[in-house]
Amino acid sequence: MNMDNQLLFFFSALGAFNSSLLSLYFLFFAKQKHVSNYFLGTLLVVLSIRIWKSIFFYFNPALSKTYLQIGLMACFFIGPLLYFYVKSKLKDFKTVARQSQIVLIPLILLLIIIGFLFPYKNSPSLWGDYFYKGINYSWLFFIFITGNLCKNSFQKLIKKEKLTYDDVWILSVFLGVSLIWLAYFTASYTSYILGALAFSFALYLSLLLIYYQRKKTFNITEKKEKYASKKINKQEADLLLKKIEKLMESELLFKNANLTVSELSKKIGVRSDIVSQLLNDNLNKSFPNFINEYRILEAKKLLKTQQHLKMEVIAETCGFNSISTFYTAFKNLTGSTPAKYAKNLNS
Repeated sequence: MNMDNQLLFFFSALGAFNSSLLSLYFLFFAKQKHVSNYFLGTLLVVLSIRIWKSIFFYFNPALSKTYLQIGLMACFFIGPLLYFYVKSKLKDFKTVARQSQIVLIPLILLLIIIGFLFPYKNSPSLWGDYFYKGINYSWLFFIFITGNLCKNSFQKLIKKEKLTYDDVWILSVFLGVSLIWLAYFTASYTSYILGALAFSFALYLSLLLIYYQRKKTFNITEKKEKYASKKINKQEADLLLKKIEKLMESELLFKNANLTVSELSKKIGVRSDIVSQLLNDNLNKSFPNFINEYRILEAKKLLKTQQHLKMEVIAETCGFNSISTFYTAFKNLTGSTPAKYAKNLNS
């Protein structure tokens, strides 16, 4: 293998190798045992299998047909896992878990049966032509319906609004998988190995964006701590808290999913760091926790008076960006899930 091929192999395999390690982390070692982590971990597994197959086939065209079959079988799951990952971040994860079983389990059984009856080595045209095209178009279908789920995050990006940590994760994974699909779909006009290179590029770009967002969030928190030594006198603090309470009750600011401490501070005519310090010192609450208390109070009212509403509608009405954020905040503040809370109201 000459130097050019060695470099090509290194950069194309780099993403696949690290993706394999990341998949193990999300599946077995992530501290947060959320269903979205399992979807993401499994998505990385099937992507890694797909990429490894491409790399070995590119450098060894005589690769066993069994490996080619395994690689193509993994491809059938990329689109569905992308869809269920994003949906689990935005919707009721329990419902998504049940829906995924309805889709994924029959797909697994179907592929096992087809793979046994019509293995690649006996039916190369079936796998190389028909199944390959079916994979590409089904993958594209799931990209479209997943893109529809991501529309709120895209709108924030277009309007240059502040993206949440979840927004960055969702957009990074969605755009990365879309880029890989494009690379493989256009491989006949470019190069087959481009898909593996695109994967390495997408993976490291996504990790860079996620790291940047996390670091930025950390720096904001760090800046707030610098004001810990500055105390607001009680009379002024009481006056500011009354202003904030009046705004929440009259203008229902908490229903704005994109409400920031800067926007609230402008409303009452003080600096944002003063508002943060006010909440920390006098209420012992962070700004997100303070706002979420109003949102959860509103949610409890809706669960009691508008029992026909779906949880997604209640979450959005109360100012939450995603159903997962709503569930987490509700559980933290009430010790119960929204569904259990609603059930207890009727018992």
